[in-house]
Amino acid sequence: MKKIEIVTRPFKLDEVKTALTQAGVKGMTVSEVKGFGRQRGHKEVYRGAEYQVDLVPKVKIEVVVEDAKAPEIIEVVQNAARTGQVGDGKIFVVPVEEVVRIRTGETGEEAV
Repeated sequence: MKKIEIVTRPFKLDEVKTALTQAGVKGMTVSEVKGFGRQRGHKEVYRGAEYQVDLVPKVKIEVVVEDAKAPEIIEVVQNAARTGQVGDGKIFVVPVEEVVRIRTGETGEEAV
């Protein structure tokens, strides 16, 4: 199994969520996060004073899928989240050793 972590723009959340659901993802975890990459934040003006916003708001979506389904999910996310601008985000793919459903004790892919 693979854990796919998607960090993207907040306004893309609904599009990515819909695309993942249509691709057969049964569950996901969404967190509001802040960070920076190549964007390095931006400058804003408040009451005439300019200041640097170092950490940009993003959303982090986490899903766990079967190994064979990971490439399809990555492609679906890329298509849904892409704007073509710097700051579209990143996708991280990490192996998952074990999953346990707490309520039933199911393990492995049955627990996903």
